[in-house]
Amino acid sequence: MIYVVATLKCKANMHAPFLAGAQTVIEATRKENGCIFYDLTQSVTDLDVFTFIERWTTREALEAHFKTPHLADWRKISGECLEDRNVEVIHATQVETL
Repeated sequence: MIYVVATLKCKANMHAPFLAGAQTVIEATRKENGCIFYDLTQSVTDLDVFTFIERWTTREALEAHFKTPHLADWRKISGECLEDRNVEVIHATQVETL
């Protein structure tokens, strides 16, 4: 089992399209094989910071997720909305930064 923690800094004026796109990708991703948990939180101290928390059965399931059309659409939307991002894949023995 692996976890993904993706911390995203959204442009202040882009919250609406960011959240709309996030809702779409969340709904589609939760239906994928190997997805155990997939959710988004917003910081209470910096409203421009959002964190995806993901739990996957295997790294292969995560790789399959990377190839889905809904994630490709999400990458286009988030690319326009984000100032910065940090993604970590947490394995039992290591942390991989994407």
